[in-house]
Amino acid sequence: MAVVRPTSPHLGIYRWPLAMALSIVHRVTGIALAVGTLLLVWLLLALSNGPEAYASVRAFCGSWLGLILLFGWSWALAFHLTNGVRHLFWDAGKGYSIAQARNSGIAVVVFSLVLTGLIWACVYAQGGAA
Repeated sequence: MAVVRPTSPHLGIYRWPLAMALSIVHRVTGIALAVGTLLLVWLLLALSNGPEAYASVRAFCGSWLGLILLFGWSWALAFHLTNGVRHLFWDAGKGYSIAQARNSGIAVVVFSLVLTGLIWACVYAQGGAA
């Protein structure tokens, strides 16, 4: 007769702690930054190849897909930067308590969104993305 053993709950049952979710997002934004840098390389190559090449890259960046990619890249940069600062504090031995880790995680999300908003406010104030 088969023995019925208890099964371990799967990840869908567990509530993800904020620190775990932010750690995963930090890794994903690092990958997004690396991939998004290809757009920057494309832009630099187009600049070196003349006005027609630059105009095509600028047209792409001004399209809805280009704007979504640029917005996502700028948020990934802001998030990775702010979470990197958080990790610097951790490397110095600060902010390890559960309350401090949760509060700094919330601050990372808020500051990354604010920083992204400021970046895009400056872009639109300068007449960019038009």
